[in-house]
Amino acid sequence: MWGKHLIVDMSAGDKAMVSSAEHIRRFVETLVNAIGMKAYGPPVLQHFAEHVPEAAGYSLVQLIETSAITGHFCDRTGDAYIDIFSCKDFEVEQALEVVRGVFRPRHIKFMTLARQAVPPLAFANAAE
Repeated sequence: MWGKHLIVDMSAGDKAMVSSAEHIRRFVETLVNAIGMKAYGPPVLQHFAEHVPEAAGYSLVQLIETSAITGHFCDRTGDAYIDIFSCKDFEVEQALEVVRGVFRPRHIKFMTLARQAVPPLAFANAAE
């Protein structure tokens, strides 16, 4: 296995928390520590899609030594879409506890993928 990829979709979270840059910064700091990662520099956090109110919200990229944490947070609905990818293993339930505790979503669904490279021969066959 090359790494683990946790994909989290949450809905109806606390809108005040989801729409606060400072709160999202604290969230990612808490998450990085809770899952035993090391942040590489500060998070990139930018508010996007202001011309489309139903999609407007913050996008997040936090590099970690072993890959990245990304997310998009919707101001209007309190929804969020968070991805954690790392070649270092981490506890999925610990990450979910942080998401639940910080944003208090009404609903949460997630999936975990084991990422691994496809052997070169498979690429050659797929192209033919």
